[in-house]
Amino acid sequence: MSNKDSLSNIKKLRELTGVGFKDCKNAIDQNEGDIEKSIEYLRKKGIAKANKKMSRTASEGLILTTLKDKSISIIEVNSETDFVAKNDEFLFFCKELSSLNFDCEGNLEKLKKIKMKNGNSVDENLINLISKIGEKITIRRSNFFNSDDGENFYYVHSSIEKNIGKIIAIVKLEGVEEKNKDIGNKIAMHIAASSPLSIDKNDLDKVVIDKEKEIIKAELLNSGKKEEMVEKISQGKINKFISDNTLLNQVWIMDPKKKVKDVLNENKGTKDLKIKNFLRYKVGEGL
Repeated sequence: MSNKDSLSNIKKLRELTGVGFKDCKNAIDQNEGDIEKSIEYLRKKGIAKANKKMSRTASEGLILTTLKDKSISIIEVNSETDFVAKNDEFLFFCKELSSLNFDCEGNLEKLKKIKMKNGNSVDENLINLISKIGEKITIRRSNFFNSDDGENFYYVHSSIEKNIGKIIAIVKLEGVEEKNKDIGNKIAMHIAASSPLSIDKNDLDKVVIDKEKEIIKAELLNSGKKEEMVEKISQGKINKFISDNTLLNQVWIMDPKKKVKDVLNENKGTKDLKIKNFLRYKVGEGL
C-alpha cells in the first residue's frame, strides 16, 4: 500500500471514528489498510480506554425528558465536565437516547442493548463516544410515567434546550380539569425548587426518619441539653423535618402563607386534586 493510499485511509478512518491521527495510523498499519478491521480494532481499543476512565467521577451532564401521548420518560446522562455536557456530539447522543428511553419505558437494561440509528447498540455507541471525547460518560438512571391513572406535568430548570436541563421535576396529578391545568406545571416547579423526599408523612422512608432522629439527638446531647429534654426537643425537630421534606406539607414557593396541600384544595374543580407520584432529578446529585 502506497503512502498516498495509507494517508487516504487514515483520513477516512478519522472521519468515520473521530479518533486521532496517530491511533488511526496505527490501526491502518496493524490491519493492512482494511477500514472495517481498523474500525473494529479502534473499538476494541476504545473499550480498553473506557475501562481505565471508569474510576473517575462523572458528576456533570444532562437530564432529558421525552413526552408522547401524555406519558413521559426521564433520563440522566453524566460526563466528567460541563464542557463535555455542551459538546454537540454528546448532546446528539443524549437526544436520541432520550427518545429510545421513552420507547423502553425507562428500562435501562433494555435501553443499553437497543440499536441506535447508526446500527450500533447504545452500549457500543457509548464506548465509542468515551473513546472520542476522552471522558468518563455514564447513563446513570431513568424512569417512566404512563398516563393510566393521572396526568403528567414537568418543569425544566437551567434548560439547555426544550426538555433538556440540569434539574427536571415530574408530577402526576389525578383530578385535573381544563380550568386547573396550569397548577400541574407550578407544582413541578415547586418540586424542582424544594426537593421533597415523599408525598406525605406515611410515604417517608422510616430509615430516613430514624437516621435524622439519631443525628438530632446526638446534636442536642453534645450541646449540653439534659437527657430528659432531648426527647421532647428532638420530636419537635423531627416534626419540622417531616414538614420540610414531604410535598403536601411544604411551604408553597409562590406564597409562604400556604402549604402545597392548601394550593391543591384551592384549585380543585368538580373532583379533588391528588398527587399520585413525583420525581426530581438533579445532575450529579449524590455522586
